[in-house]
Amino acid sequence: MATKILVSQPKPQTEKSPYFEVAKKYDIDLVFRPFIKIEPMTSKDFRQQKVSIPGHTAIVFTSRHAIDHFFALCKELRVSIPDDMKYFCKSEQVSLYIQKYVQYRKRKNFFPESGLIPDLMPIIAKHSNEKYFVPQSSAHTDDLTHMLDEIGVDYDDAVMYYTVPNDFKSDEPFDYSMLVFFSPEGIHSLVKNFPDFKQRNIKVACLGIKTIKAAEEVGIHVDYQPTAELRSVPAIIEAFAKTLQ
Repeated sequence: MATKILVSQPKPQTEKSPYFEVAKKYDIDLVFRPFIKIEPMTSKDFRQQKVSIPGHTAIVFTSRHAIDHFFALCKELRVSIPDDMKYFCKSEQVSLYIQKYVQYRKRKNFFPESGLIPDLMPIIAKHSNEKYFVPQSSAHTDDLTHMLDEIGVDYDDAVMYYTVPNDFKSDEPFDYSMLVFFSPEGIHSLVKNFPDFKQRNIKVACLGIKTIKAAEEVGIHVDYQPTAELRSVPAIIEAFAKTLQ
């Protein structure tokens, strides 16, 4: 019987993913099942925050979800985005995604090479005359706004989409040898869906300090996390698989 591992994110679109190589090599049954889902916010709920998008000259995007829901709400609110709007993004991948909605102009798109939000702050600080707007998830932390406060730029932020737990069926079997989490919300969803969850011999892998902290706060022992040797989730899964041989 193959070892069964739950990876709490969508299944990779390409069959050439390292996930599938590891699964085949070690006879692992990989189940891709997000513990969280993204839901849109209505224009009515957005208006209750009393934040106006017009008048801002720059947008800060931390994810493709933020981009999708920002432009969707702008369309619903009939807010037109001026051609000279500047976009400050967490990474090049997020920055390039903007071209799904507007013509991509390198001189108006900014991002750090590292793909890390702290490295975006010096870039924003160089454009301190802009008035920034920050689309957020309902599950956001205050880390980003604290960074913006520290560099002293003018900004408004508002929730533009919801991050909520994904529901599991009450009679759904939970016979996994390992669970992989990517966010604190994933941990919260596990507790919501399985309030009587007992870790016992189940190994748990977490990505990110906040995810690890969320797991430990509910009594979950984190067995694996990224290291210099284990830089990816497939590498972590392979390391676990080797212990079973």
